[in-house]
Amino acid sequence: MLQRLYNWTLSLAQHPHALWALAIVSFAESSFFPIPPDIIMIPMIIARPNRAFVIAGVALVASVLGGLAGYAIGAFAYDAIGVPILSALGKEHAMEAFAERFNGVGFWAVLAAGVTPFPYKVITIMSGWTAMPLGTFLVTSVIARGLRFFLVAALLWKFGAPIRDFIEKRLGLMFILFVVLLLAGFYVVKLL
Repeated sequence: MLQRLYNWTLSLAQHPHALWALAIVSFAESSFFPIPPDIIMIPMIIARPNRAFVIAGVALVASVLGGLAGYAIGAFAYDAIGVPILSALGKEHAMEAFAERFNGVGFWAVLAAGVTPFPYKVITIMSGWTAMPLGTFLVTSVIARGLRFFLVAALLWKFGAPIRDFIEKRLGLMFILFVVLLLAGFYVVKLL
C-alpha cells in the first residue's frame, strides 16, 4: 500500500501541473499525508534546475500552510475530544504540565521536525494541541522548512543529478547531526 502511494506521488513530478501537485503534497504532508514532498521536488529540480528556487518556494509556502492546518487539527480535536476525556479521568492537570514542558522546548521541536526526516505533521498537531504560541510556531516553521527545501534546491541546482543519491539517502542524517550539534552548542553556551 505504502509503495503504491510512494510511486503515485513520484509520478506527480512528471505531470504538467507538477507545481500544483508539489503544493498539494507539501500541504498535506505537514498535516496528515505520510509521503514527504522531496520525492516530487527532487525530480522536478533535476529536470528544470533553473527553477530550483521557485520549486523550493512553492514547497515552503504550501508546507507552512499545511503546518497551520496541522496546528488547527491539534487545537480543535483536543478541545472537542481530549479535554472531556482527560477531565473524566481527572488528568486535565497532567496535560497542562505536559503542554508547559513541550512549549518550553517547542521552538526546537518544530525546528528539528522541520529539517529532519521526523514526521513534521506530528509536531504541527502537537503544537496546536499544546497551544504553542502561533507566532513561535509560524516563525520556526518558516525557518525549518525553508532550510530543508532551499538546501535541497541549492544542492541540486549546483551539483545536479549526481547529488540526488546523497540527498535521498543521507540528507536526513546530515540534518539530524546538524540539529544535535546545534543543540549541543547552545547547551555548552548556556553552561558557560
